Amino acid sequence: MLAMPEINCIKLMRNQKSLSINHISKTLGINWRTAKKYADEDDLPVEIERKKSGMMYEQKWGEIVGDWLWEDQKLKRKERRNNKGIFSALQEMGFRGSYRTVSYFIKEWREGREDVEDETKDKNYERLIHPPAEAQLDFGLMQAVQDGKYKDIHCLVMSLPFSNAAYVIPLPAENQECLLHGMKMIFKQLAGIPKKIRIDNMKTAVIKPRNRNEEAVFTDEFLHFSNHYGFEPQACNPYSGNEKGSVENKVGYVRYNFITPAPVIEDLEYLTRLLEQQLTTDRQRIHYKKQVPLQELLEEEHQYLLELPEEEYPVFKEEKVKANKYGEITLDKVKVYVPKAYNYTGLSVVKYWNRFKVLSPHGEVLYEDNRPYMHKNREIPWKSILKAWLSKPRSVPYSRFSTYLPGRVYEYFNISNLSIRKERINWVLALLATHDMNEINNEFYELLNGQTDALKDPEAHPYDVDWNKYDQLQKAPEIEGEVR
Repeated sequence: MLAMPEINCIKLMRNQKSLSINHISKTLGINWRTAKKYADEDDLPVEIERKKSGMMYEQKWGEIVGDWLWEDQKLKRKERRNNKGIFSALQEMGFRGSYRTVSYFIKEWREGREDVEDETKDKNYERLIHPPAEAQLDFGLMQAVQDGKYKDIHCLVMSLPFSNAAYVIPLPAENQECLLHGMKMIFKQLAGIPKKIRIDNMKTAVIKPRNRNEEAVFTDEFLHFSNHYGFEPQACNPYSGNEKGSVENKVGYVRYNFITPAPVIEDLEYLTRLLEQQLTTDRQRIHYKKQVPLQELLEEEHQYLLELPEEEYPVFKEEKVKANKYGEITLDKVKVYVPKAYNYTGLSVVKYWNRFKVLSPHGEVLYEDNRPYMHKNREIPWKSILKAWLSKPRSVPYSRFSTYLPGRVYEYFNISNLSIRKERINWVLALLATHDMNEINNEFYELLNGQTDALKDPEAHPYDVDWNKYDQLQKAPEIEGEVR
């Protein structure tokens, strides 16, 4: 039987284009009789009659038992007939069937009623068995420290429940460009593509969530992406995070094992490599149930994965925009100035996951830059942290925040004398009233040598140190993942 799109094509060629049966048969490469059948014959749906057979349905016995069961619904539980009592009563009436036949009928009757007794329901949860090459996907919000400031990281986490392996790509946002770029990166790390990927109802992929009567409706861009890579997208029911419990647990596992406390990073590419290295090492641990290393299970799962396509999917989104009279366009809810933008009635913006470019109607690139959220960060509350250190100066080397200090300030506090450390903390705390921590680090020599009002008094800072010589002797930190 042909699929409906093929049947529609045959009907169109026959009725709209008036093509012959032979022509249709040769064009579509199908049998002449098949072309004739679908071109000229009416293919009307036929309602299938499902008639139940057996003595309980073909004779009076089913109707009698149904009446008894209906009457019993109005009585208390202890007063109702059980299966054995009903069977005995039927035998007294001349019933020649078996006890099993009666029991099957009673079970089917009860399951078909809305007012089924609670005792007939199986209240146990079914243990899920995850086949290989099926994955679950979700975002998790985490944070890192970049350039001395907090940066929100939207980690795209993919879990493979069969092997319990995980892959994580840190991203700056959760829009469609970031989602598809992150999935591409995961496929590269995995060196394959899962056959099915379950997601929640994120707006970047799902237009309309699934309900009791209809399947979920995915965005055209996400369907185009899934068709290119060959996986089947699956959407969860609304408010049903348990349907992707594996990745929900994996988001927490990644957060508490690899990104707590917040790591110091150079950029997202650095964090991507760091997480890939950590998760590769993590796959040497033993599976909690199967008692074999995760890596062995992942290697077994690899044979079920789809191959990567020869050509990568280009991830971008193009939109039409219009500049205001100041030559500004709105991108990611931020006003962006574009030179010469007001000279044109309409512009095009091509958005990638991390950057964008603005094109004139003639295709000229007017402006390109990183997307605004790439520069988005939050200040570390250094004032409250330093005040806490004043009360406990001994805790400074062991504090999670000490690794976030810029290099010169970090070395300035790295002294064994607690009274001197306390005075130095006080001095930096006073500077925070007019400078941020990065400015203090960049202008450290000038501030220390008394070029600000705070240090004109020679007794304000009695520790005369030649920091230029000290910097020449200082070695770069060797701790992996630590940037000063």
